[in-house]
Order: sequence, then C-alpha cells, then structure tokens
Amino acid sequence: MNKLLVITAVIAFLALGTESFRVPRQVEEEKGTISTVVDTIKSYYDQSVDTASGYVETIKGYKLNEKAKNLYEDTVRAVSTYAGIFNDQLYHILYPQESS
Repeated sequence: MNKLLVITAVIAFLALGTESFRVPRQVEEEKGTISTVVDTIKSYYDQSVDTASGYVETIKGYKLNEKAKNLYEDTVRAVSTYAGIFNDQLYHILYPQESS
C-alpha cells in the first residue's frame, strides 16, 4: 500500500511540474517585401530542383548508362580489331617478306 501511495505522489508531482513547462505561442510577424521575394525565389528553386530530380529519375529509368556502356564497349572492340588489321598491313608494307 505504501508503494502505491509513493507512486501516486510521484506521478502527481510530475503532472503538476509539467504544467510550468508550457511553451508560449509565437505570434506570426508580418512579412516584408524582401522576405516575400526570398520565399518566392526559394519556392521556385525547390520546384525546379524537384523537376530536375524527376527528369534524372526518368532518364535512369531508360537505363541510358547501360546502353552507353554497351555502345562504348562495342565501339572499342571494333576499333581495336580494325587498328590491328591496319597495323598488320602497315608492317607488311614497311617490311615486305622476301620469297625464296
């Protein structure tokens, strides 16, 4: 019974103590011309960033990075093949083999 009384007293003390910690309401101040312009510019900036992010996500959805990578690899493979052929032809022009 004593424990119940102590717990009730502690809860009552905490409940009464929390009333003194009320936060006063903040009064909204009137915004001046400069703050209105700054807020408008910020909203336009946020909207443009959101639009650009949407475009980036759409482009990522097309998997263009993967397609560009595949195109690059195919191009490098073809160019290295033709460079090897050109190198071989040039070598045989500069150093012709003598027939016996």
